[in-house]
Amino acid sequence: MNYDALVEKIREKKSFLCVGLDSDITKIPEFLCQYEFPIFEFNRGIIDATVQYSVAYKPNLAFYESIGTKGWIELEKTVEYIRRNYPDVFIIADAKRGDIGNTSQLYAKAFFEKIDFDAVTVAPYMGEDSVSPFLSYDNKWVILLALTSNKGADDFQYTKENEEYLFERVLRISQKWAGKDKMMYVVGATRAEMLTKIREIVPEHFLLVPGVGAQGGSLAEVAKFGLNSNCGLLVNNSRAIIFADKTENFDIAAAQKAKEMQLEMEHLLAQYDIL
Repeated sequence: MNYDALVEKIREKKSFLCVGLDSDITKIPEFLCQYEFPIFEFNRGIIDATVQYSVAYKPNLAFYESIGTKGWIELEKTVEYIRRNYPDVFIIADAKRGDIGNTSQLYAKAFFEKIDFDAVTVAPYMGEDSVSPFLSYDNKWVILLALTSNKGADDFQYTKENEEYLFERVLRISQKWAGKDKMMYVVGATRAEMLTKIREIVPEHFLLVPGVGAQGGSLAEVAKFGLNSNCGLLVNNSRAIIFADKTENFDIAAAQKAKEMQLEMEHLLAQYDIL
């Protein structure tokens, strides 16, 4: 999916919601465990229930890799299901990869050829040659970790040199690697006050913003400081939506939570004259 198509989908759905498929096998409704692929059955229910309110889905690979080979099958089946039934949905591999060039080439092949993701999250620490293999694919995206919402972000990301934070350096230098049509940035919602500074450096790029919902980030604050003329945001919500209910009505509860977020997003888009 290219930049214009993503913007059009946001305008069409009046939503910039990304549903995180952090599908923990220990937390899904117990009745699903009777199926051969319980995580896939859970994901399918969540996707069908929320797709009218969301523009993107983001499987976090830890929840699939942790159960071995079967987890990869669950992941592949999930992506194939979205592609077959909802081909205009943006799919993110939350993999946080990043390694020397030949290794990154194989990671890129895995996520863009073997499994048909639109984007993959990548760590910038090893520099351009660890990121560039992911950028060689047409209509595929790198989502670079810039400013995360976890407590440990303070250990390195706020390190300052010549009055510039490390995360600012990441934003500034990485723009030489790709433009707004291939590069997004992860910015945690619990750091919403920093979005003004971030937008000064990357005014047109999309930002993937986790941390709204269970982690306590404010959607209104993220919109206030992070929206641009094309929206420029994908706000992720995982646990508050997918684990809203653990009964056979889990999909109904997820739909309600997603709808609530979509309605708030629609209001914010209208408030800032983006629709």
